[in-house]
Amino acid sequence: MNSQDRKPSLTAVSVAVLRAMHQLHDGSPKILSDPVIPQLLDQATLDKINSDLSWKQDALTTGLRSHVVLRSRYAEDRLRDAVGRGVRQYVSLGSGLDTFGYRQPPWASALRIFEVDHAPSQRAKVERLRACGISIPPNVEFVAADFESASLREIFSRSSLDVHAPAFFSCLGVLVYLAEDAVQAIFELIASFPKGSEFVLTFSQGESTNGAVKKLADASAKVGEPWRTYHSPEELTRQLLKSGFSEVSVLSPQEAKDLYYRDRQDNLPPPSRSSIACAIV
Repeated sequence: MNSQDRKPSLTAVSVAVLRAMHQLHDGSPKILSDPVIPQLLDQATLDKINSDLSWKQDALTTGLRSHVVLRSRYAEDRLRDAVGRGVRQYVSLGSGLDTFGYRQPPWASALRIFEVDHAPSQRAKVERLRACGISIPPNVEFVAADFESASLREIFSRSSLDVHAPAFFSCLGVLVYLAEDAVQAIFELIASFPKGSEFVLTFSQGESTNGAVKKLADASAKVGEPWRTYHSPEELTRQLLKSGFSEVSVLSPQEAKDLYYRDRQDNLPPPSRSSIACAIV
């Protein structure tokens, strides 16, 4: 499909709904505090979230909601640490309706934030921001991209990103939709950035190993966004190291539980298997 003919991502909207559910109805402390995300949803969607809470008891929705907020929280925590080391560029690959740029904490003020996504989704996001009166901060730059029709290097050449300076990259809920060669190209380019750069990414271990994953993959395929690439933690680690990263760590379920789920009083479950990784150049 020609990139100009693509429609805004439906799965990106679904992720926004899950984040709004967490913000509006899960217990405190929030794993991810995101007061902006409900504003980006239409009133009919918010009314449905608030009026019928049966979704709170659905195991698939609950597990996916937990994963969505965990991956963003983990990425933002790693980004904060990278900023502390002097990194001043943040690249969000497949940014969707992510709201970090519109609820920036004080430590992010020195960052240049690049939201990279295909143009139809970016246009829809800008329209949503404008409709609810949220201004685009001067340190946020939109970069239109189709990861499978142009290289990241070509995409970045159309932006103000300094490829000679360290950068922090996040790629959350994206790689599974790409062909293996496109994934490898992303790994190699990010690994070519200067020492101190960092990459937080999510991956799926494969629908054959988990019934819930198969349901999610099937639902995504039905809206025209099929899952294409899978990794085991061991395969992913080997591939990232071979691509040029010096260090790779995979967030284990126990680590995630210790960091973010201790003493929760709601039914938000910690992950049952690994799906988030971090790689350092």
